[in-house]
Amino acid sequence: MSGRADPLRWTIGLVGYGEVGRILAEDLRARGVTSVQAYDIKQGGPDGAPLRAHAGCHGVRLAAAHAELAAQSDLIVSAVTASQAVAVAEACAPRLRSGAWFLDFNSASPGAKIRAAQRVEAGGGRYVEGAVMTSVPPYRIRVPLLLGGPHAATLAPLLDVLGFAAKAGPEKLGVASATKMCRSVMIKGLEAMVIESFTAARAWGVEDAVLASLAETFPGIDWEQQGAYFFQRVIQHGRRRAEEMREVAQTVREAGLTPWSAAGSAERQAWVADLADAGRFGDSHAARKDWRADADKMLAAIKTAS
Repeated sequence: MSGRADPLRWTIGLVGYGEVGRILAEDLRARGVTSVQAYDIKQGGPDGAPLRAHAGCHGVRLAAAHAELAAQSDLIVSAVTASQAVAVAEACAPRLRSGAWFLDFNSASPGAKIRAAQRVEAGGGRYVEGAVMTSVPPYRIRVPLLLGGPHAATLAPLLDVLGFAAKAGPEKLGVASATKMCRSVMIKGLEAMVIESFTAARAWGVEDAVLASLAETFPGIDWEQQGAYFFQRVIQHGRRRAEEMREVAQTVREAGLTPWSAAGSAERQAWVADLADAGRFGDSHAARKDWRADADKMLAAIKTAS
C-alpha cells in the first residue's frame, strides 16, 4: 500500500469496464481522482472498441491483465458478471499491494463472497463486500452501497471522500450480500414476471385488460411505463441479470430453501438475453418506449422456433 492518506490520490483499479465500470470511472475522474485504471477481458477484442474509446476520452489507463492492475492499485473495485466474482479475486490476489483495498461490487451469493474474501486476504489485501442496493445508472456513483466484512467500517468514510454513498453494515461476511440477493428475488423476479405476463397477455390480446386490472390493484404504479422500463433493462442486460439470479438461487439454497422463483427468473432473463444476442430486438442498447413492440418480437421468435 502506498500509505497515501487522501483517497483522491489513490490509484483506483476497475476490474470490469462495462456500464458500471465506465460510470464509476467518469465520476471518479470528475471527483478529482487523477489515477484511474481498468481491465476488462473484452478490451482487446473486436467488442472492445467502445471500451478503448471511453478510456481514452476519460483519461483511464487500460491495464494489460488483472495482475498488472492489482500491482498498481490502492483500491480495486470488482464489477464483473456474478459468475466471475471469485475468479477475479483469485486473479488479482497474487499481485495485490500489501493492505490494498478490494471492493467487491458483484451480485454474488454469500458463499461466493466468502470465497473471494479468502483469496484476497491470503494475498495480503483487505476485502470488503459491497451490496449495490438498486440500479446504478440513475444514481451513478451515489448508488446506495451496503458494505460488509471486518474492514467495512474503515473503508466507508474513505469511499465517501471518493463520492460513493457507502454505509458500513455487518462485520460478518456474506450478510450484506444476502441482503442484496434476497431483495433481488423480488426485483429481478418482478422483471421476469412482467415480461412473462405482458408477453402472454399480448399473445392472447388481453394486455389492456390485464394492465387495467393491475392499475386497480396497484394504483401507485404506472404499469405502461414500468413495463417499458423492465423490458428495456432485461433486453439490454439480461445476460448479467440471469447470472445474478443464478447467484440469488444459490443464496436461497444456502438458506435451505429450494429456489423455485429465483431459478425460474434466471431462465426467463437468460431467454431474453438469447433473443437479444440473436438480434431479435435490433439495437438492444437503443432507447425503448413500447414494450408491446418487444413482446411482438418475442412472440415472433417463438413462432419461428416452433
